[in-house]
Amino acid sequence: MVKRKLISTRTLKSGMKIDQAIVDSRGRELIVRGSVLDDFQIEYLKEHGVGGIFISVGEPDEEEVSELEKNLPVYTRELIQKSRVEDRSKVKLDQEVCKRVGEGIQYLFHNTESEGFLETTNNISGELVKAITANKAVAVDINLIKVSDEYTFKHSVDVATMAMVIGQNYGLGKDELRELGVSGLLHDLGKSQIPLEVLNKPGKLDDKEFELMKQHSLFGFKILKEKNQFSDAVLKGVLQHHEKINGRGYPLGVTDEAIHKYAKIIAVADVYDALVTERPYKKAFQKREAVEMILAMTQELDMQSMLSFLSCVILYPVDSIVTLSSGEPCKVVKNNQTNCLRPTVVGLKTGKLYDLYDDVQCANLVIL
Repeated sequence: MVKRKLISTRTLKSGMKIDQAIVDSRGRELIVRGSVLDDFQIEYLKEHGVGGIFISVGEPDEEEVSELEKNLPVYTRELIQKSRVEDRSKVKLDQEVCKRVGEGIQYLFHNTESEGFLETTNNISGELVKAITANKAVAVDINLIKVSDEYTFKHSVDVATMAMVIGQNYGLGKDELRELGVSGLLHDLGKSQIPLEVLNKPGKLDDKEFELMKQHSLFGFKILKEKNQFSDAVLKGVLQHHEKINGRGYPLGVTDEAIHKYAKIIAVADVYDALVTERPYKKAFQKREAVEMILAMTQELDMQSMLSFLSCVILYPVDSIVTLSSGEPCKVVKNNQTNCLRPTVVGLKTGKLYDLYDDVQCANLVIL
């Protein structure tokens, strides 16, 4: 529910929506009611001694949005239809595939010495390649992937799937995608060597426990190397997925040039999936927050991998309802392939088209 609230000018922030008009001594409107405030306007209010103003707070509830959609003017309906562009194909894993993949990944983690280890790995990777290439998928919604309730197994499949889609946008060929998928599936295999009381600890790890946990990528590398069945590229993807391009990663602390491209791609998928997944010791971040955090990691993550990631994540599917920082509910009509944070939307109240990426007049608007 959107409400009107009086707040002190000192606490105003850019992006808030003013719920009154600001007029001068001659009655001229200086700030129109419903405007989204920017830093310049806020400074003006402070300098002219305005102690407090009314702003709009809260979001429209479902009933309000439903009523708005039901009673949209013809012009707004036509604008939505005219502007609507279907989302790109997303990876789809049907129930049977999820079951086979889930059982397969659990088998690998529990049977690292098995003679059928390589065959099982290739079968799982092959299932994921089929899912990606079957409908020419160039995007992924990890909320649709459900292979297990166990974090380690689900995380491994999420990371592998996302890494392969990122790899496709990165420009990798089919054979490289399969290898990347294998590396992604096995990137946390070394955690099978970490004691469960450390691996599943609900609180923060102490220094000794953290140092042990940091060895999991090395443990996984050694398990796979001893099998003498995996390529150097796959091994490096597993070994280096926690390395940072600035040299501050682990276990080796190598820099950009020494890190394999598989590891660079897996690192982005790994960070994103970890951020948006709830764990006993942390809450999940919203997908938007996770993307913003990744964007801030330019000193740690590979830029080409980050850009490939941004082009394949769909945060706000077409036809979904979002709320702008102005308080207006909007329908998403087109996603931006360059920046998933700023799609094109149509306001359900104003009937206005907001191109959040290309229109400079929308620069101060964000999706809440």
